[in-house]
Amino acid sequence: METLNELLGGFATAMTWQNLLFAFLGCLLGTIIGVLPGVGPVAGVALLIPLTLNLDPAGSIIMLCAIFYGTQYGGTITSVLLNTPGEASSAITTIDGYAMTKMGRAGAALTLAAVGSFIGGTIATVGLVAAAKPLGEMGLLVGPPEFFALMVVGISLLVALAGKSMVKALISGALGLLISMVGIDPVAGAPRFTFGIDNLMDGVSFVAVIVGVFGLSEILSFRRNEPTPVVHAPGFRQLFPSRTEWRRSAPAMARGTGVGFGLGLIPGMTGSVSSLLSYATEKRFSRFRHELGKGAVEGVAGPETANNAHANAALIPLFTLGIPASPTIAVLMGAFLQQGLTPGPSLFTDHSEIAWAIIASLFIGNVLLLLLNVPLVGLWTSILRVPTPILTAVILVFMVIGAYTINFSVFDVYVMIGFGLLGLALRNLDIPLAPMVLTLVLGPLMERSLRESLEISQGDFTVFTSRPISAVLIGIGLLIICSPLLKLRKPKALMEDPEA
Repeated sequence: METLNELLGGFATAMTWQNLLFAFLGCLLGTIIGVLPGVGPVAGVALLIPLTLNLDPAGSIIMLCAIFYGTQYGGTITSVLLNTPGEASSAITTIDGYAMTKMGRAGAALTLAAVGSFIGGTIATVGLVAAAKPLGEMGLLVGPPEFFALMVVGISLLVALAGKSMVKALISGALGLLISMVGIDPVAGAPRFTFGIDNLMDGVSFVAVIVGVFGLSEILSFRRNEPTPVVHAPGFRQLFPSRTEWRRSAPAMARGTGVGFGLGLIPGMTGSVSSLLSYATEKRFSRFRHELGKGAVEGVAGPETANNAHANAALIPLFTLGIPASPTIAVLMGAFLQQGLTPGPSLFTDHSEIAWAIIASLFIGNVLLLLLNVPLVGLWTSILRVPTPILTAVILVFMVIGAYTINFSVFDVYVMIGFGLLGLALRNLDIPLAPMVLTLVLGPLMERSLRESLEISQGDFTVFTSRPISAVLIGIGLLIICSPLLKLRKPKALMEDPEA
């Protein structure tokens, strides 16, 4: 009953006209970002953080969360109409979504995807409401050593799943940690890695780094000579699926919700994994699996429901334990910290009203996205007719203005440009960017918990192994990091001893 009362209080805050406007704007911008091929949720959220810096904390996070799950909806439109995924989690939708377009059922595919996304996102948010209190109270029992170990596990999972090369992922993670250490030492009070530059005394601007690494590097890597696509939006009457399509989609949506919600709770899993596994589940369990790949509604409804359930479920570890489950959630966590909010157990004790307002806004945002996506398909597809050079120029201007307005400093613009070039170089070297943003956000929190742990133990590092929970968590983290090395050693041993 207490949880319900707090949720109702959250709705009262979230439904003020200002916060409704922020949720609407976030859904609108998120859908636009999802429609633009190649931008994606990480770069999109990073690009738009400067818009929210001067808002109150509740309005800022409500808008950024709406942008985040809005991209999940928008990416479906290009997948279905153009066979081009707007972002990675919609890639699997192209198989049956585009096949339905060629059959003249594009409108039905888009409607089923929007409804499935609404169902998956809403059920995952209900899960967040149910888990918030118990997990938050459990998290309050965790001390600095356990919190440090928890951070180690989260980073290990994301680094292990970030790319094909563990070495490159570790390089990226180490870069993020180094950047996070720039500024004043929190214990000694002395400047470190500032090189005598006064602008670095408070550290490198998180927003400028993220906008550069994800946003500017994405712009710089755009292919310039692509022709403007020809898009034919379905008419309003074509947006209504038949009774048979609704009936066939329902089980796929249910399975997709389960898959997406379960995987969303695991740090390191991305929405694209949920979509792929949902499609594989339909291949295994659907009564109409022989039609998959030829325009089956299950191939659209299942994966689209899964990726939105995943997106909202990934907020549960962030809100309750302070662990970002994906790169986009890590960027969101950075936005929380910029607003003076620390995700985790203390969020529900120190900022309970804001936390529940954000959770309530997730329900509102899912309704807004459903209303925006189904009737306005023609509007979203018209964005795709804008020539790429014009879109690129508009985004670049917005990025420069956003970087400048963080502290009204030209230095932050230079930081953005510098990290944009670094991000481009890392892309060209096939070094994943996700570990960098994760360690950049978690670095200060890890350092604080590490130092608090050592102060408790008077410098004795066995504090991490003498406490059962932290010992188990650190063991899990080390096992995750070392698992690729174990896989490499097995074939080598077999080569040395063919009879092994």
